[in-house]
Amino acid sequence: MKYKAVIFDLDGVICHTDEYHYQAWKEVADKLAIPFDRKINDHLRGVSRAESFEIILERCEGILSQEDKELYINEKNEIYKKLLQDMGPENLTEEIRNTLEILRRRGVKLAIGSSSKNAGFILERLGLGGYFDAVSDGNDIQRSKPAPDVFLRAARLLGESPAGCLVVEDAAAGVVAAQAGGMDCAAVGEAARVPGVTYKLEHLADLVAILAFATEGGLC
Repeated sequence: MKYKAVIFDLDGVICHTDEYHYQAWKEVADKLAIPFDRKINDHLRGVSRAESFEIILERCEGILSQEDKELYINEKNEIYKKLLQDMGPENLTEEIRNTLEILRRRGVKLAIGSSSKNAGFILERLGLGGYFDAVSDGNDIQRSKPAPDVFLRAARLLGESPAGCLVVEDAAAGVVAAQAGGMDCAAVGEAARVPGVTYKLEHLADLVAILAFATEGGLC
């Protein structure tokens, strides 16, 4: 097979937590009297917590100390984690569940490559704790996407070369990270518009056909 492993981003691919992120950042931004809406929130996709706050602070009239920044970032995360309590196995769609099962039955290794530091908690809420062969997240890296670190670490944990891994992403920063790591990338949503993306997915289930085509020699 061309691809021996698939590395999935978490937020926006396996599950959708955008609304929880938005509500948490909105509460912090309102406290600081900083304009914040869903359009601004869209720019935070695939970006680390600290970098997201810097984007929000571009509209702040004052200057925050690093200590204050960390306090507000931690406050946002606590709000976010409380909102995640509403998430459960029912938030994992049948399409995603079936796709993961088909890939696993075909001997494809599965991993998570996410900038989120809450990846483990989210996977537990979805009923996927311990499901993936490897989980690489924001707790394990120095540089978040668009740096390739999180994907390269996932490949190492899987024991596979970057060329043997296919990344699945919904954010431009994630596509750039995959490309920087020497990995092909299948993109959904806005990420499919990034130049040089390997595959444009209409549905996550399209991965089954992509990997079957690669296995049969079409992409050797």
